[in-house]
Amino acid sequence: MFRPRTPLLATDVIIRLWEGERFKGIVLIERKNPPMGLALPGGFVEEGESVEEAAVREMKEETGLEVTLSRLLGVYSDPDRDPRFHVVSVVFVGDAQGTPEAGSDAKKVRVFKLEEIPLDKLVFDHKRIILDFLRQG
Repeated sequence: MFRPRTPLLATDVIIRLWEGERFKGIVLIERKNPPMGLALPGGFVEEGESVEEAAVREMKEETGLEVTLSRLLGVYSDPDRDPRFHVVSVVFVGDAQGTPEAGSDAKKVRVFKLEEIPLDKLVFDHKRIILDFLRQG
């Protein structure tokens, strides 16, 4: 069987949660599966799917939220970002309203004010991603 020797493609989204015009914080998930810890919601792009479609689908599956993507934050491709295998992630910033509910491989979903994000509990390279987001405003 042919196995490509390229990284897997994933997408993550920094979900800015709103209640009307009031910003509530960003959504993080507590992972059910290793590596254990907090993470941005996200997942792998499926064949025949754009990264934007995958991002919206993964947000619905993991948080129950309908997310509108607002911009691309960046592409993160460090071969060591995921301890399981080499993953390249296309990271978006998006907006949603409502109450998040854990689904898919999310054990819990939590909303954090920007100044209360527990950076030391984040897995993968999500600390770097969130810091990039905070620096970009």
